[in-house]
Amino acid sequence: MRASGFLSLFISLLTISLHAQTNKEEVLFTIDDEPVYTSEFLRVYNKNLDLVQDESQKNIDAYLELFVNYKLKLKEAHVLGFDKKRNYIRELSNYKKQLAKSFMREPEVTDALVEEAYQRISFDINANHILVKLEETANPQDTLLAYNKINSIRNRALNEGFEKVRQDVHNGQTIYGEKLGYFSGFKMVYNFETAAFNTKVGDISEPFRTRFGYHIVNVIDKRPSRGERTVAHIMLQTKSDNKENLEVKINEIYQKLNQGEDFGALAKQFSEDKSTSKNGGKLSPIVGGQLRSQKFEDVAFGLQNVGDYSKPFKSEYGWHIIKLYNKKPVPEFQTIKAELTQKVERDDRSKLIDAALISKLKVKYNITEKPDLSYFVSILNDSYFNKNWFLPPSFVGKKDLVVIGNRTLSYKNFGNYLVRSQQNVSAKIPFKTIVDNAYNNFLNENILRYHENNLEFENEDFANIVSEYRDGLLLFDLMENTIWNSSLNDTVGIKNYYDKNKSNYFSEEKIDAIVASSSSKKILKQVSKFLKKGSEEAEIKSMVNTENAINILFTSGELRKPHQALPETIEFKEGVSPIYKHNDNYVVVKINKVIPSKQLTLVEAKGLVTSDYQEQKEHNWIKALHNKYQVKINKEALKKVETQLNNN
Repeated sequence: MRASGFLSLFISLLTISLHAQTNKEEVLFTIDDEPVYTSEFLRVYNKNLDLVQDESQKNIDAYLELFVNYKLKLKEAHVLGFDKKRNYIRELSNYKKQLAKSFMREPEVTDALVEEAYQRISFDINANHILVKLEETANPQDTLLAYNKINSIRNRALNEGFEKVRQDVHNGQTIYGEKLGYFSGFKMVYNFETAAFNTKVGDISEPFRTRFGYHIVNVIDKRPSRGERTVAHIMLQTKSDNKENLEVKINEIYQKLNQGEDFGALAKQFSEDKSTSKNGGKLSPIVGGQLRSQKFEDVAFGLQNVGDYSKPFKSEYGWHIIKLYNKKPVPEFQTIKAELTQKVERDDRSKLIDAALISKLKVKYNITEKPDLSYFVSILNDSYFNKNWFLPPSFVGKKDLVVIGNRTLSYKNFGNYLVRSQQNVSAKIPFKTIVDNAYNNFLNENILRYHENNLEFENEDFANIVSEYRDGLLLFDLMENTIWNSSLNDTVGIKNYYDKNKSNYFSEEKIDAIVASSSSKKILKQVSKFLKKGSEEAEIKSMVNTENAINILFTSGELRKPHQALPETIEFKEGVSPIYKHNDNYVVVKINKVIPSKQLTLVEAKGLVTSDYQEQKEHNWIKALHNKYQVKINKEALKKVETQLNNN
């Protein structure tokens, strides 16, 4: 799929606000007499100026051309009926639901929870706990029994010691006594986390309930978080076509480190992590839980002193040596506030946010009194607990129950909800409790649903973003169907394009070579002589390296410029090269064979050819749209726009 040109514009135009304009606003241009206003262009240009990477697009005329092309594509999408397709309507609906979640929260409550979360991730708690299991839907009698049991266990723990009682009561079925080790914020369910962080070191908490049952927790230790590490690594990747013994090579590199050679220089020369090798192997700062490799993270955080480096170790990605460059505490609050906010909204804490929002919405929609629910209590019977209860034939369904905004919910709505809810009842509880709980859930769900469905009318920011996504999604579908997919299947068009542009598709020149690297120029002079005599790598290693000193390392295979092992100025010519200073080391290269550049066949260049063909096809398509729809630029309005932007 080719997004050339389009994607940069798609990204920059994704934040357009497309509200209806008044006739008083000045028209910048029209497409078949449909107006586009100067206010919209100015808003888009100013808002997205920093996102545009191509300096030419910051030119007002060039940006206007892109903007006109964008509007032409939207016009075509609507004419072709892409906005009526089921997949488009479904994806837009799903997006609105996801987006609504970020708007359906109480900022003050969320901010308080985010600040609390920050305090908690700033520390690690070491704790043990005892749990008396209890179903969330347990009846009052079982609930009381469980509470009394955990309270009795707590009294024993206070007198006999928590650890002794923990081991004694654990049966792995109804009671669990577990060592938890160290944990921080977001690692446990919220109620448990709160109890642990609110309990002093050495103390045993009061009994508290989570969805698993009743707990007590004994806090053993509380320490500051491990925080952030800045490390570098040397990595040899595990690849199926790699014939080198990576373990031997990483240990040779490790020995050179022990001999005092520079970590960064060795990383530049040998690390196969292309994203970091040029920077001496240095990674961006990391925090716990950030990396995909737990092994790598454990080793990184195990380094204690700046300057320490690890022994070679193997992860799922290859062999590594890690060096510690910096240690920092937990990042500043503002730095990770957005990330914490997302976690809070996905966590159990979100229930507190929902509760605050529902309370506010009840006031907004004037829901003040709970209706009389005795009728629903009267129609329940024991079949409800067997999950085969249904509404009686005489059920009164048309009576109004509650009004939310301009929507009225009836007895029928709640009756059907009661039928569905019986699946969630696992224990016998009073019918009044069942009805009260069901009504609270029914009301809360419908308040949130009503609010979500009306967000576009109640929240201007939400309406703007939905409108942005609506057009972006429409444009993507248009491009995919009109340009990208059709190009991929146009084998004749691709072949004709290749035949006309063959000169653009040649392979790179490369060499079959052996590169020897050493921190000692004197030793490399000896190696150069051995290479000229035709000595093999293993033979040279045996003569130059010793059990206690790795003086030479090799990189071999087919290499092309640029390559981290090759000096930039090396000439591709068979034979042994001069000695070069390269990456804070010395290298000499024996070039066994020069593999010249050659004309690529269509099969070999298929990806590049297809991409270029799509780009040309899109260019021609835009020209056709300009011919299909009449675009009129208001030159006076454009002058005003240029004056305003140039004066900013």
